[in-house]
Amino acid sequence: MKPYIIVAEDEDALSTLLTYNLEKEGYEVAMAVDGDEALMMISERMPDLLVCDWMMPKVSGIEVCRRLRSQGTTRNLPIVMLTARSEESDRIRGLDTGADDYIVKPFSMIELVARIRAVLRRIRPGLSEDRVTFGELSVDRLSHRVQRSGRDIHLGPTEYKLLDYLMQHPRRVFSREQLLDAVWGNDVYVEARTVDVHIGRLRKALNSEDAFDPIRTVRSAGYSLDMQG
Repeated sequence: MKPYIIVAEDEDALSTLLTYNLEKEGYEVAMAVDGDEALMMISERMPDLLVCDWMMPKVSGIEVCRRLRSQGTTRNLPIVMLTARSEESDRIRGLDTGADDYIVKPFSMIELVARIRAVLRRIRPGLSEDRVTFGELSVDRLSHRVQRSGRDIHLGPTEYKLLDYLMQHPRRVFSREQLLDAVWGNDVYVEARTVDVHIGRLRKALNSEDAFDPIRTVRSAGYSLDMQG
């Protein structure tokens, strides 16, 4: 699955340029023209990263950042802020509000892509590694081999995709709808309760009799991968 990035930018020329360059780098990109639209799109499908302009109509980038950081499901969403404000106090404000990086306009696309890669590598290492480990679990993407404490786990294709996605976002809570979009795709109609069925199968495969369940059910919210026991 390609990393999915939402770009919130109200300048048409810049948004077109950003989309072109990010897609060329292998990302899936969706555009939002203002803060309201960005928040709506994030609620419908969780991105892997948000690129957000500071000055936007309706809801500013700073306010978008503040709202996302105040909600449990989006608290850890990587955010790269774009701005024409170059003063140190503005940069500190942007970072204090929760941005993971802050890029001053004008900037080169090479620099932006490098910054995005660095943020994803730091926050979502699972996107760039062939082998991902979280607690007792490991996924080898090259061989599609899954292990728990060295024991091979045999999964169906959908259960494998679910685990791989949850491993990329450890401890983050996802709603059924967000998991549907991420694993099945937003152009496929599948009932939300289908997620429960596949989560059940994944749990059965992962859990031996004496092992704790690494998949946490969060009432009225969804599911999270957590190896705390």
